[in-house]
Parts: sequence; structure tokens; C-alpha cells
Amino acid sequence: MRIARFSIDGNVAFGAVEGEGPDGLVLDIIKGIPYAEFELSGTKVPLNKVRLLPPVLPNKVVAIGRNYAEHAAELGNEVPDVPVAFFKPTTSVIGSGDAIEYPSFSNELHHEAELAVVIGRMCREVPRERVKDVVFGYTCANDVTARDAQKREKQWARAKGFDTSCPLGPWVETDLDPHDLTIQATVNGEQRQLGRTSDMIRSIEDLVVHITEAMTLLPGDVILTGTPAGVGPLHVGDEVAVTIEGIGTLTNKVIKRG
Repeated sequence: MRIARFSIDGNVAFGAVEGEGPDGLVLDIIKGIPYAEFELSGTKVPLNKVRLLPPVLPNKVVAIGRNYAEHAAELGNEVPDVPVAFFKPTTSVIGSGDAIEYPSFSNELHHEAELAVVIGRMCREVPRERVKDVVFGYTCANDVTARDAQKREKQWARAKGFDTSCPLGPWVETDLDPHDLTIQATVNGEQRQLGRTSDMIRSIEDLVVHITEAMTLLPGDVILTGTPAGVGPLHVGDEVAVTIEGIGTLTNKVIKRG
């Protein structure tokens, strides 16, 4: 099931996405919240009549760096012995169709297409065999990065945590095997990144186990699983799209901040 979060007439709701094709999609409004048992209301609205919002409002986004060997190599980095984890704040999260604001402290903005894992229940110290029980679903993500700031600052907080640096969407797909999916990024229609989730150094199971050894994850929290090779520059006016097989396409335009 594809679960979207949207606004219409000033109201925010979740809905199940039904139908096919850009003009044939409708939202069946959900009663309640999707992390618990819910019912479909039967009230349907065309997708093109609503504004898509970030599909979740995470308490935290835990991102993993250098989880694809070719990406680590293209930036001159070695594959780390353990997963490299960092946070992106909730204020970095935007939805499909929202604008990425080019930060004033950077002159080298990059796209990073990623598969995002959405957590469905509160969990800590999750054993490997139970990871599937705590995952709600999957969505597309763009770990937008101020590469020059990342290089000159010892921590990545500003480089990867600035406002609008974490596009998520367009919705969450709950019925998906994430282990061998095509993932790609285009800028103005030109392909930049193309890889498969099977190329991850550490699997989703590895990452959930590693992260929950240290911290509790809450419903709606997001894990970014790393990016394949091909990251590259974004400029004001560019339209960047992240497409993942079985999920859909997350599209954002880059604008000048303020």
C-alpha cells in the first residue's frame, strides 16, 4: 500500500494512494494514523487536487554515510569499518514538490539519491530477525549536501542538516522488498546516479540493528541508507528527481534562499 500525507482546504490527512498514471491517482482518506490499525474512509480525492506533504514527520532522521563502495571511492574515502551515522534535523525535511533552498554558506551543493526506511513502531535493540516487524515502509530521499562545508568542517551538521536538505516522498510504500531495487537521480532530466540497493555495503537489517543498539526509534522516524555513485552539483533553477523502483519519484526544484 502507498501511504501519502497531504493537505487540502487547510486540512492535513493521510491517504492510501490508488490508481495508476499521473491523472488516475486518487487518495482514499485514512481514519486515524497509519502506524496503528486504521480504516479507509471511502472518501476519495484526486491526487492532483491536493498538496503532497512529507509522507512522515520524523522525530529524527538517522542517515548513513559511505554505504556504497563506489560512492566512497568517488569522494576519495575508504569504506568505513563500522557504519557512519549522522542526524538530519526535522527542520530539514520537505516533501515532493517543495523547494530546496540553496544555503548561503555554500557554493557546492550536491544531490544524493537514497532509499529511506520508515519506522512503524517504537523499538530499541532490535534483533536482526525482527527488523521487518519494526519497518513501516520505504520512501525516496535526497540527502542534499553542502559538499564544500562538509569538507572544511569536522562535523556534518551544517553541511547535511540545513533547512530543506532532506526531501522525502512522494509517499511510503509498505509492501516492498527493498533488497535489490533500482535507484537513480536525474537533474533537469539528465541521469546522474544509477545504482541498485543490492550494492549497499551494509543491509537494512544491519543498519537497524546498529542504530537501535544506541537509541530508541519512534514511529515515523527515518533511516537514510546511503547513496550510490554519481553525486554531483545542483544549481539554482535545477530540478532534481530521485526515482526508486517500486516506490515512485521525488521531485524538487532548487531556489535561492530568501
